[in-house]
Amino acid sequence: MSDSGEDAGETGVSKSGSAAFAPFEAWSQWLRDNMGATPATPGSTGEEAVPEGATARATANDPLMSAMGKLSDNPMSNIIPIDWMEISKALQTLHERQMSDPQRTKRVATDYNRRLKEATMKVWSDAASRLSGLPRPEEEEEGKPDKRFSDPEWESNPYYKMLKETYLLTSEYLLKEAEETDDGQDAEEQLRLKFHLKQFVDAMAPVNFFLTNPAAIKRAMETGGTSLADGARNLASDLEEGRLSMVDANAFEVGENLATTPGKVVYRNELIELIQYEPTTERVHEVPLLFLPPWINKYYILDLSEKNSMVKYLVEQGFTVFMTSWKNPDSSMEETKFEDYMTLGPLAAAEVVKDITESEEINPVGYCVGGTLLAITLAWLAAGDDESPFNATTFMVALQDFAEVGDTAVFIDEPQVELMERQMMERGYLGDREMANMFNLLRSNDLIWSNVINNYLLGLKPPAFDMLYWNSDGTRMARDAHSFYIRNTYLENNLIKPGKVEIKGRPIDLGRVTGVVYAVGAEKDHIVPWKSAWKISKLANTTSTHFTLAASGHIAGMISPPEKGKGYWTAEGQYETAEEWREHAEEHEGSWWEDWRGWLEDRSGEKEKPPAMGSENYPPIVDAPGTYSRTGRSGDARGATRQEARQGARGRATAGTPSPPQTSENPPPNARVANFVEPYRRSSQNSSSTRSGD
Repeated sequence: MSDSGEDAGETGVSKSGSAAFAPFEAWSQWLRDNMGATPATPGSTGEEAVPEGATARATANDPLMSAMGKLSDNPMSNIIPIDWMEISKALQTLHERQMSDPQRTKRVATDYNRRLKEATMKVWSDAASRLSGLPRPEEEEEGKPDKRFSDPEWESNPYYKMLKETYLLTSEYLLKEAEETDDGQDAEEQLRLKFHLKQFVDAMAPVNFFLTNPAAIKRAMETGGTSLADGARNLASDLEEGRLSMVDANAFEVGENLATTPGKVVYRNELIELIQYEPTTERVHEVPLLFLPPWINKYYILDLSEKNSMVKYLVEQGFTVFMTSWKNPDSSMEETKFEDYMTLGPLAAAEVVKDITESEEINPVGYCVGGTLLAITLAWLAAGDDESPFNATTFMVALQDFAEVGDTAVFIDEPQVELMERQMMERGYLGDREMANMFNLLRSNDLIWSNVINNYLLGLKPPAFDMLYWNSDGTRMARDAHSFYIRNTYLENNLIKPGKVEIKGRPIDLGRVTGVVYAVGAEKDHIVPWKSAWKISKLANTTSTHFTLAASGHIAGMISPPEKGKGYWTAEGQYETAEEWREHAEEHEGSWWEDWRGWLEDRSGEKEKPPAMGSENYPPIVDAPGTYSRTGRSGDARGATRQEARQGARGRATAGTPSPPQTSENPPPNARVANFVEPYRRSSQNSSSTRSGD
């Protein structure tokens, strides 16, 4: 930016755009010079009549936005799933806001110029002092250091130092403007604006480009250009695969160095395998634990490796642990309903657990979407006045009230849900890549740009990191069940409306959920904001809800073994709001696992001899981790085609995940469970529904 110039009007901002565009004018000019005049939309001439509205005019006339529209069709969009058109619209929206108050914009632009000049003078003054050997005052960097600029050149080289300071100042300016120009009239627009501006800011970091990344340039010189060739090969491989490599896939294998806690699959149906883990103590608590992990990921995040396995930790503490391992759907399961996840999931698993352990009570643990399913199951049992097998309930970063879901809301509105449903109608499922792209964009610096730098600019292999391997081992979503779930949660938030959702003829009312609850949220969770996880304490009619706030995020906050715990907060008593709870919360060192273990021990009965592995009714089938957790990576991630699936036994064997033959070593689902589940499965065609007019 400049204080004045021929193109500056009375606002002090270039006529080619607002103050929002000015900091990136050089980048915009590069696009104009190199991509030329482009039509407004594919297939248009650029001469058609422009629809009314400032955003539409910008799309038709601004070369930058036209260029961004073309980038979405580039094969690179499969690797870097940035929505450049939405970013351009966000910049245009900010432009419109700023132009509504030119005098304020002029003041902001002037302040930006002042700060930029001060930063420039300081950088070159420090460089001169360093060359002259003069002492320089020590500076303490505010906040957590930005690891993107960890290379020493970003501090010692004045060119790179100035580049970094300009980028950080401009990024701060753009994001601050998004906040300060908000009139509070459209919360959804503001959420989208902030999200896409943040995506733009992250994408434009100089470290993401070879010519402005000192580490990449240095490595290229040291390797004689070999790193560039390696980076090109990595890019070509990812383009062929259609996804960004985040982890060394050859470094891990489920059952070999992941998910290795000894156990047996003791039950299998068309949707789950139930794993029972072998005891390691002479005596165990009489009340077993039943885990319900999310079906949007594989279960083994809870049993990664020996050093960070929650399953292993609980077994060593004397608990009998059962784990639900969900099947990875393909098109043969397109008509699998949400209610099937309840009847074939927790309800079927509970009968098996009771038979094996001879315990009438089970302590269930619902993680993420599994926690949402658990809450619905508890409400469903209460609606039918059924005797519930579930005792002390744990919700791990689980949503029941979807009013505040953070940046996830950017991806879920009526048009996007309709598009998703059309895609699922064509394929019979939602592909794992769609889900992965959404979650990766929520943490683009860590999950996208850091890998772009490592793989392509530095020419290195992806790291061998167990959590990233699990993160890339995606699953598909069954069409009918996923559509029902998304509409009744994220889109319409019907679960908090008593009786609005009906499942198998029973109205779901979370206020009928009783008992004691342990709920845990994560301080930096980008998927389940901790204040939303806290709301179970107000939604359910529990006698006691013990809420714990873990440090870190959605995954790292939950996978927190005691020796690596980053701290947590607890507060006794009941509170009206999450903010009030936080005011009274006490911080603790270590891991929330230890607090939870104590809570469980008080509610898990006396210790007794461990139950046998399996039972007469449910003999062991195969060793853990079973078969369902081993399918879905790379080549078979697309699943079977609809034609292929319909050639087989529908709903049973699938092309992507074949059901093992039923032999004496692999028995069919036990008749007792079948008899228990079948009445729940018989229903009218509209067994899962949303009541209208309420």
